[in-house]
Amino acid sequence: MKTFYPKDLSTLEFYGLLQGAVAPRPIAFVSSIDKAGNVNLSPFSFFNLFSSQPPILIFSPLRRMRDNTTKHTLDNVLEVPEVVIHVVHFGMVEQMSLASTEYEKGVNEFEKAGFTQVKSTEVKPPRIKEAHVAFECKVNEVKSLGDSGGAGNLVICEVLAAHVNEHVLDEAGVIDPRKLDAVARLGGNWYSRASGASLFEIPKPLRTMGMGVDRIPKGVRNSTILSGNNLGRLGNVAAFPSEATVAEFGLSQEIQEMKIRFQNDPDSMIDHLHLLAKEALDEDNVERAWLILLQGGFSE
Repeated sequence: MKTFYPKDLSTLEFYGLLQGAVAPRPIAFVSSIDKAGNVNLSPFSFFNLFSSQPPILIFSPLRRMRDNTTKHTLDNVLEVPEVVIHVVHFGMVEQMSLASTEYEKGVNEFEKAGFTQVKSTEVKPPRIKEAHVAFECKVNEVKSLGDSGGAGNLVICEVLAAHVNEHVLDEAGVIDPRKLDAVARLGGNWYSRASGASLFEIPKPLRTMGMGVDRIPKGVRNSTILSGNNLGRLGNVAAFPSEATVAEFGLSQEIQEMKIRFQNDPDSMIDHLHLLAKEALDEDNVERAWLILLQGGFSE
């Protein structure tokens, strides 16, 4: 493990380390407006959701590292404390990237990037017609984190209205991540697309409290076959299957044949049990995985 200290690196070097490691980050695609009515559109990956009541989103425009100047979005929200924050989907990512170009003040990035302006219902800045999700917000506060190049400015936004394309909703009226097709930011030129094989589900921890990895028998916990993720799933059960259930499963043809096959090689049998359990976990069958693993015993 190599250790880095901010004091030993330039601001740009440590910035590269931060944005490479803290990833993927959602992207706030922000429209804003100044007092003269000039519209600006710019993406920010220092962004997230921080409260649901009130609904609060925060993004952070950094002061430029090369000359310590501020970005037009920050200047605008200090003049007109309103924004529209759009969620970036894959179908608009190249246009979003183009909009990040540092055009001169007064240049409309909607036009430069080829987006369609739609009048907002609650705030002055327009929203992007092509976006799947848009949040109209008032800016409650702008908190400066410093006055040197690279310093952030937390723009604390309260959501007044949310516009959601019905196409991305499932039958229950909930946003379907497969339809949202969201894009996230990594380091350098890298992005991440939340679709296909990159989407997966993990059951939430039990309200009754899972027993935890520390309760898993040592022989299973120290397995060279089962991963940390496998152990986490195994620990998210309230209790082991009963000894009677385990014994009954042990009488199955599958287990009996295995016992005969490995009767003179107990270590190989344990490895085989762990491989079978891993397959069961990959199929989300935690109960079967435990029944297989406990053929090796309940001992701690």
